[in-house]
Amino acid sequence: MRPQVVAASGLRSPTMVLACGCLIMCISFGVRAGFGLYLQPMSLEYGWGREVFSFSIALQNLAWGALGAIAGGLADRYGPGRVVAAGAACYVAGLIGMAYVGTPLGMHINSGLLIGAALGGTSFGIVLAVIGRAVAPEKRSLAMGVATAAGSFGQFALLPVAQALISSFDWHVALLVLAGVVALIIPLSAVLAGKPAAESGAQQSIGEALHEAMRERGFHLLFWGYFVCGFHIAMLTVHLPSFVTDAGLKVEHGMTALALIGLFNIVGTLGAGLLGGRFSKKYLLSTIYSMRAALIAMLVFLPLTPLTLYVFACGIGLLWLGTVPLTNGLVAQIFGMRYAALLASIVFFGHQIGSFTGVWLAGYLYDSTGSYAGAFLASIGLGVFAAIVNLPVNETPIAQRRAAAAPA
Repeated sequence: MRPQVVAASGLRSPTMVLACGCLIMCISFGVRAGFGLYLQPMSLEYGWGREVFSFSIALQNLAWGALGAIAGGLADRYGPGRVVAAGAACYVAGLIGMAYVGTPLGMHINSGLLIGAALGGTSFGIVLAVIGRAVAPEKRSLAMGVATAAGSFGQFALLPVAQALISSFDWHVALLVLAGVVALIIPLSAVLAGKPAAESGAQQSIGEALHEAMRERGFHLLFWGYFVCGFHIAMLTVHLPSFVTDAGLKVEHGMTALALIGLFNIVGTLGAGLLGGRFSKKYLLSTIYSMRAALIAMLVFLPLTPLTLYVFACGIGLLWLGTVPLTNGLVAQIFGMRYAALLASIVFFGHQIGSFTGVWLAGYLYDSTGSYAGAFLASIGLGVFAAIVNLPVNETPIAQRRAAAAPA
């Protein structure tokens, strides 16, 4: 018995959980961040308008959010290891199917529903909850920032790989090679296995936790703040490369901009994780959204040159996923860790509704008007909205409020 306990302890130590969680985030988010590179070659090969591809990625984001909430509940009830492995298997199947797709319906099923379900099981909600449980509370915000930064590093590292494969071979080969990379998540998921332990104090069912969260105003405010984050990120990830080439710059400029976003987001998410452990998370979120609105306005209203684009990319990269450790950290701080995967995944559904709206709306407006101007102006207004909506969130843990309200 003793050797088995030692081995299990070493395999699932906080350091090992964080390391494997970071690798999973790196692969999952890095592959997904490059989907914008396929918009033009796929649309040209099949004669589709940009709305077909945009709707598929929008559907992917919606499925990611909706099925991610279900995956979060399953992970809290049965353990995250199996859920992450199943998500990785769906991811591999979706990439292979996307490589051989020939119709809009096939595109919607593979890159939309299948990869969306896969991302729900292999990204933020589940992985960050496992890491949050594995580390001490005072280190939780930083650890979540490190894992989110790993996703950003995946974007920085895998985007050039995807572009090189597309340029040297074609987009079909690129998707097949990346499917092999995603398969590495399956063995990594073994370290995340095990059911979450119940917290001390009164036992709470999933239904009771959901009821409590739905009665809390801050839960809804975080949901709609995250909506704006998803709108910004998904729209830029998918449409920025095309926006750049439409303005007369080269494809390489768009790829470099996305890679710079990933690189600077490593610094941004680490910084957000550090600051989130020391300062009010809601004020940090409000600041991030305000600065995003200002940077998008700069991109829209200044002449687009490589310098302007790269300054924008570096600035938006610092703010790109800094919302993730702060928002997930707030959910854990307010509601506790027992059902953190479920509750964080539900809040993340707001992010994915925003992602669906941003990706699809930008493609629709482009096909309708020949310009991305309307979508970018909407992004500016939504940034101001998110900066305001995060301010009323009550950061005091519900358990602490309940204890204070109890009669002596």
